[in-house]
Amino acid sequence: MLLCLSASHKTASFDLLERLSVHTDSVARSIAEHSECVQGAVVVATCNRFEAYVDMDEPVTAASALGVEAALLAVEAATGVAAHELDGAYELYTGDGVAEHLFSVASGLESVVVGEGEIAGQVRRALADAHRDGTTSTELERLFQRASETQRDVKNGTAIGRAGRSLVRLGLELADSRIADWSALDVLLVGTGAYAAATLAALRDQGAERITVFSPSGRAERFALKHGIAQTSDLAVRARRADLVITCTSADGYVVTPAVLGAEVVDATAPACPVAHERTTRRMVIDLGLPRNVDPAVAQLADTDLLDLETIRLHAPLEELQATDTARALVQDAARRFTVAGERRSVTPAVVALRAHVFELLEAEIARARARGDDGRAEQSLRHLVGVLLHTPTIRAHELADAGHADDYVAGLEALFGIVPAAEATAIDDEAKLA
Repeated sequence: MLLCLSASHKTASFDLLERLSVHTDSVARSIAEHSECVQGAVVVATCNRFEAYVDMDEPVTAASALGVEAALLAVEAATGVAAHELDGAYELYTGDGVAEHLFSVASGLESVVVGEGEIAGQVRRALADAHRDGTTSTELERLFQRASETQRDVKNGTAIGRAGRSLVRLGLELADSRIADWSALDVLLVGTGAYAAATLAALRDQGAERITVFSPSGRAERFALKHGIAQTSDLAVRARRADLVITCTSADGYVVTPAVLGAEVVDATAPACPVAHERTTRRMVIDLGLPRNVDPAVAQLADTDLLDLETIRLHAPLEELQATDTARALVQDAARRFTVAGERRSVTPAVVALRAHVFELLEAEIARARARGDDGRAEQSLRHLVGVLLHTPTIRAHELADAGHADDYVAGLEALFGIVPAAEATAIDDEAKLA
């Protein structure tokens, strides 16, 4: 049984999501090691959501509760967020609902900016990380692979995401009203990961030309050479000259502070004082990091405006209803097909067992016919008869599986013939033959 524990911008505060985003590398491993009843785990952690996907052994009593317990304990051990702090801050999806939820997430339908593209890559990386750490299961692999396929279908089949909107681009759009000429802007980009590359592309689309990169981890030179921009090793000097500072790094702790910007925080109760570094224009700082890269006290500086993820998401546009409805219909259809395929896989061992039972009886009867001197005509007739007899039970197996009643088929075989499918047959992945 699949389940998903999901805390997102729809259910949890920004502060809680920030705490959940720290030190999550070990969570999937901890969940998988919680009990032998846990078949696998994959964790998706982004700036606006934390989700644990868990594959539980189906026959386990209260499998859902056990899976939630495993996830909450792993989260607490890794992030320090206690289970009681998550009360009311997460949603639980089980069974068929897991596929529809993940497919919606991967397609950008659950994002702050509907249709944003970064989440698709984050979902793929989550599976890759789990695969590397050995925490996946056959069913989780299938789930996440189908999620990526669904995302591509939604992207190619609807208008969702065609404008390439994302939190990065939304942040720049919010800043645009305060910027007269992007080409004249002195920009400092803090970070060199995939998000930084997306930010750089968005900056260039806006017309920014004077861009310098700084890396807290020392990777600025390589990033600068790859993307044809300047780099600096002195954050403070460069930040004080910049008109726009954008941070998107995974570094722990605040990277940009009032001190880095060469200023003291203005006391709101005292007369305004000039900052240490005189500027002719107001500086803008956009913090795209989670956990935060910028000290919130920066917002109190007399010459600085701060946009962080929480502020940006408050300005997220409403969904484009028609495109979103079409996308959700595609997601629901993909989830239905995922469930049907899963049901057919679950009934496969029973079909295999029935056929093995019947063919064992057939071969014994053919052997007796040969011993009596049969010239082959009886064998041919018997094989034809068995093929005809097996056709309807096989079709019914698929029909019952499609309707969610695979267990009825298995129970019927056991009641009528005493056939119990071999446990190892459940690992058979033969969707193509059953389609």
